[in-house]
Amino acid sequence: MRKSSMFILAVTVICLIFGTVSGLSAQDKTYLLRFNTTSGPESQLAAAMNKFAQVVGVLSAGKIQVHVAHSGLLGDQKTALLGVMKGSLEMACDGSPSWFADMANYPEIGVLEVAYLYRDINHLYRVLNGAIGQGFWDNLAKKSGMRVLDTWYFGTRELSLTQKAGPARTPADLKGKKLRWPNAEAWLDVGRAMGANPTPLGFGEVYMALKTGTIDGQDNPIPTSYEEKFLEVTKYVVLTDHMIGYINPVINEKLWQEMPASYRAYVQKAMEVARFFMNESVLEQEATLLGKAQKEYGTEVIIPDKQAFMDSAQKYYAMPKFDAKWGKGMYAKIQAE
Repeated sequence: MRKSSMFILAVTVICLIFGTVSGLSAQDKTYLLRFNTTSGPESQLAAAMNKFAQVVGVLSAGKIQVHVAHSGLLGDQKTALLGVMKGSLEMACDGSPSWFADMANYPEIGVLEVAYLYRDINHLYRVLNGAIGQGFWDNLAKKSGMRVLDTWYFGTRELSLTQKAGPARTPADLKGKKLRWPNAEAWLDVGRAMGANPTPLGFGEVYMALKTGTIDGQDNPIPTSYEEKFLEVTKYVVLTDHMIGYINPVINEKLWQEMPASYRAYVQKAMEVARFFMNESVLEQEATLLGKAQKEYGTEVIIPDKQAFMDSAQKYYAMPKFDAKWGKGMYAKIQAE
């Protein structure tokens, strides 16, 4: 009887020891997260990603190490997002609903990134950080294996056109113009809603396509167009303000769920810090870089009939196919949120 009691006691102690060690090992595990973007090393996006890496490293006492891969080192936008979905890449910073709609076979989410949807940045965050946005993000994680971690302001998107294309003040002026948009159907719909002939093209090909005249223009926030030297090979910037641009950093969902809760909290806090860093940087550059482009490149700023572009978008998205794709009245519901 005594031997039996001692045996039980010994087994209990061993279990407690191994349970404690197991618990500690989960918290002590070091995660190496590769974080990819197609943006260059001097971009605000790369700077914000580095800020995230720095902060999460400090918060986790070095247990979460982030390697930022700029310039598409680990893949272009589509390849990197597919890698995150499959688990062959931990994180990517070029996600957005237009990509998610195609790649995750989730057409409903495309409504979050269309022309003239949000009134301003506050409206954008009210939608994307509220019940509407969270519902979409949770469904995306279930459908794709990819978790949206945050939303970073990327700048208000404007058109830049070559000298050959000429200026544009209404949608009619874009008829027949070949303007580059990312190769995702929701993005191409933005071009069509603006009255243009959208031409799909990889981000890394845009500069040369503008320079050689393969395309007549492109759309991006002013900081991106300036940093990537698109304004060097275009003549006109048309302030259509057609989209409040943003990006969604993503992480593999299985990896996210495997992380201890404390680690997930560190990641979320570091994402928030990086968001404010990114947003402030973009807003400041939007206020200064257009003036610099006018001095350096002779850029001409065109103030268009924005209402005409808004009416064009409203008419385009009123087609029945969008209610079928997004849910009846969803475009108007988000606009009114």
